Amino acid sequence: MIDHAHDLACVRDATERLLNAVAQLDNASLAESSRLPGWSRGHVLAHLARNADALVNVLEGRPMYASAEARDADIDNGAARPLETQLADLRESTERFRAAGDAPADWTRTVELRNGVTDDAARVPFRRWGEVELHHVDLGIGYDLEDLPAEFLERETDFLTRRFSGNPDVPATRVTDGTHEWTTGRPADKPEVTVAGTPADLLGWLAGRRDGSALTTDGDALPKLPPL
Repeated sequence: MIDHAHDLACVRDATERLLNAVAQLDNASLAESSRLPGWSRGHVLAHLARNADALVNVLEGRPMYASAEARDADIDNGAARPLETQLADLRESTERFRAAGDAPADWTRTVELRNGVTDDAARVPFRRWGEVELHHVDLGIGYDLEDLPAEFLERETDFLTRRFSGNPDVPATRVTDGTHEWTTGRPADKPEVTVAGTPADLLGWLAGRRDGSALTTDGDALPKLPPL
């Protein structure tokens, strides 16, 4: 069972780590490229702020974004702002998300995200936690996948293997870090390939942050995963 209150606390902790790290930057460094193709660090921060507001919309029963075009425009328009403006925006949007999460609500209800995707309301805080942690890594400022909390690594790996489960374009795959294991890909009586590695390397591959070259495979070659 999802503990949304626990995940909201984890969002607060992760956001504080992110804000403290970003506060050490300067305006010039925000204009530099992030690890995400085509995005500067300013783009990543603008996205994080707007995603917080988008998830408030989800929790309060409104469309997550007005449109895909409006989402992209908001990120582009916010990318070049100075550091203090970026920090203030992220703090304020984080506070709006916190308030929405603390409001009395039926956390068993179904909510709608982008592109018709639905989920339990109780999973929204974990989705936000994922946004904050992975995009902190994407900034390329000294926080890497190996620095992610162990709980997050395990749960995000579980989330992503479930996301690819049943996909006919992904071979039936067993994923293991030596302690935990998951299955993903198309249905099959037994896995076509086993992929093994450290928790950080497995998550990096599943989340499209690493090419999987540090992983080992048994059976077929490392599966090519669709973009998230």
